[in-house]
Amino acid sequence: MARTVVARRVPTLRVITPRSPYHGARAPRGHAPATTAGASVSTTNGSKSEMVYDYLRSRILDGRYSPGFRLVLTAIAAETGVSVVPVREAVRRLESEGLVAYTHNVGAQVLGINFTEYQDTMTTLALLEGLATALSAPHLSSDQLAQASDLNAQMFQLVANDFVSAEYRRLNSRFHTVLTSSCPNERLLALMNTEAERVAMIRRSALDFSPTASVASVRQHDHLLELIRSGAAAREIEHYARAHKLASLKSHLPQGAGLTGGPLA
Repeated sequence: MARTVVARRVPTLRVITPRSPYHGARAPRGHAPATTAGASVSTTNGSKSEMVYDYLRSRILDGRYSPGFRLVLTAIAAETGVSVVPVREAVRRLESEGLVAYTHNVGAQVLGINFTEYQDTMTTLALLEGLATALSAPHLSSDQLAQASDLNAQMFQLVANDFVSAEYRRLNSRFHTVLTSSCPNERLLALMNTEAERVAMIRRSALDFSPTASVASVRQHDHLLELIRSGAAAREIEHYARAHKLASLKSHLPQGAGLTGGPLA
C-alpha cells in the first residue's frame, strides 16, 4: 500500500525594520520621500501593519520625519509595497502613541513638541531610569564602569571646547545605556527604553543641550559613578540618578515653568 506524503508548509519569515536607528538624513517637509530600494518587504497579511508601523516609527524617532511632516497614505503604501489598509492601521497606532495627529483637510502629520507631554515623559523616565540604574549597579563590571567613565570624559571635552549638542546627546545616551545595561528586570528596561525613545525624539526636533547645564550634568555623572564604585546603597543610587534626570528636565522647561507646571521654586 502506497504511503501518502503530506507537504509541510514552510512558515514565512517576517522582516521588521529596527525601531530606533539614531542616524539618517532628515526628510524634507511635505510628502513622503521617493521609494527606497529594498523598502518593500514580503509579509503575511497579519504582519503588514506591524511592518509599516515599525517603518514609520523608526523614521519619526530618528528625525527623518520631522514635526509637521505629512504622512501621505498612498505614498507610504507604494513605498512599502502594501495596500493603504495596513498603512492606515499603522498610522492610527502611531496616533494612539502621541507621535502623529490627524488635522482636518491636511491629514496625518508628525506631532511637534508639547512641553506638558515632555514633562510627563521625562518624569516617568526619571523614575524608571533611577530604579534601573540602582538594580544594574551591583552587576556592572569594571570594564563597563571604565566605558561609562570614558564617555563622560568625552562629554567633558565637548563642554570645555567646541560644544556640539547632537554629539553630547549621543554620548549622554550611551553613558546611561551602559549604567542600566545590567539591570536584571527586562520589563523595566523595555518600559524605560520606550520613554527614552520619546524623549530623544522631542530633543532632536526642538531642544538642545546647553553648555552651562551640561557642565553640571557631567559633574553629576562623576558623582553617580563614584556612588556605584563605592557600593552605595541601592536607594541612594536610585535617588541620585532620578534627581539627575529631573535636573535635565528643569533645564529644558520654558522660563517660569516648574515640574508641576507652576513657577520654579
